[in-house]
Amino acid sequence: MNFFLETLKVLFLSIYLTFESIILWFIPSRRKNVAGEVVLITGAGSGIGRLMALEFARLHATLVLWDINQEGIKETCRLAQENGAVRVHAYLCDCSKRQDVYKVADQVKKEVGDVTILINNAGIVTGKKFIDSPDALIEKTMDVNCNAHFWTYKAFLPAMLASNHGHLVSIASSAGLVGVNGLADYCASKFGAIGFAESVALEMLALGKNGIKTTIVCPYFINTGMFDGCSTKWPRLMPILKADYVSKKIVDAILKEQVFLMMPRSLYIIFGLRNIISTKLAVVLGNYFGAFNFMDHFKGRGKKE
Repeated sequence: MNFFLETLKVLFLSIYLTFESIILWFIPSRRKNVAGEVVLITGAGSGIGRLMALEFARLHATLVLWDINQEGIKETCRLAQENGAVRVHAYLCDCSKRQDVYKVADQVKKEVGDVTILINNAGIVTGKKFIDSPDALIEKTMDVNCNAHFWTYKAFLPAMLASNHGHLVSIASSAGLVGVNGLADYCASKFGAIGFAESVALEMLALGKNGIKTTIVCPYFINTGMFDGCSTKWPRLMPILKADYVSKKIVDAILKEQVFLMMPRSLYIIFGLRNIISTKLAVVLGNYFGAFNFMDHFKGRGKKE
C-alpha cells in the first residue's frame, strides 16, 4: 500500500512540477533582497569576480573580496565604492592553500561577521595537453578550482547551518560537464567542483536546511582574457561570452535562487542531447561543433578570473 501511495504521490508531483517549471519559464521570478547580506567573492581582483562585486555593490550588499593580486583587489574596492557599496572589505588570500583560506576566513568572521552568500569564483587554467602539463600546475589547478571550495565551505557553512540562511555559489564551467581536448586538468577540477556543490546541496535538503540555497554556474568561454586565443567554430550558436553579460546573468540567477545556470542557452539543448545519443554520434557532433580544436591557439593570461 505504501508503495502504491508513494508512486501516486511521485506521479502527481512530477506532473505538477513540470507544469510549474513551464509556467515559471514565462513568468518572471521574484528576486530576493540582498541589501545587508555579506557577500564573499573569491578571485574578485579582475574578470567576472570584479564585475559581480560591482553588481552586488549596486544592490547595497556588504562585500568581502578575496584575491591573490593586491593591486587588482584594491582597484575592485575603489570601483565598488564608486558604484554605491557601503561596506567593502578586501583580503589577500591564496585559495590554493588550505591554511591560508582558514586563516583569512577567521579574519573575516572577526572583522566583518558571518558570510551569507559565498561565491567560489577563483580559477586558473594551464591550457596544456595533459602529457605536457607539469605536476605542480596540475595540482595548482585542482587546488584553486576545486579543493578551495571544500575549505571555504568548511569555514563559512557552519554559520549558515546554525541560522538556516545562506547561499552557496559555484562558478564552474561547461568544461565541468564534458571533457575538452587540451583541458584535462581544468575539466577534472570543474567536474569536481560541480559534483561537490551538488552533493552539499543534497545534504542541506536531507538535513531540512531549505534556507540554504545553491547556484551552480556553467558558462562557455568568457572574454576575460583567461581563455585568450580559444576559438569557437559556430559563433552564432556558441559565442565567446562577454564578461559583463555573464556577471549580470550570474547575479540575476542568485537573486532568483536559480539552482543551475548554463550560458549560452544552446548548451541546455546540447547537453540534453548528449545524455541520450550514442557515444559515436556524440564524437561526430563534437567534431562538428569544433570541440576538438577549441584550444588549438590558446594563449591565456596565466591569472585568475
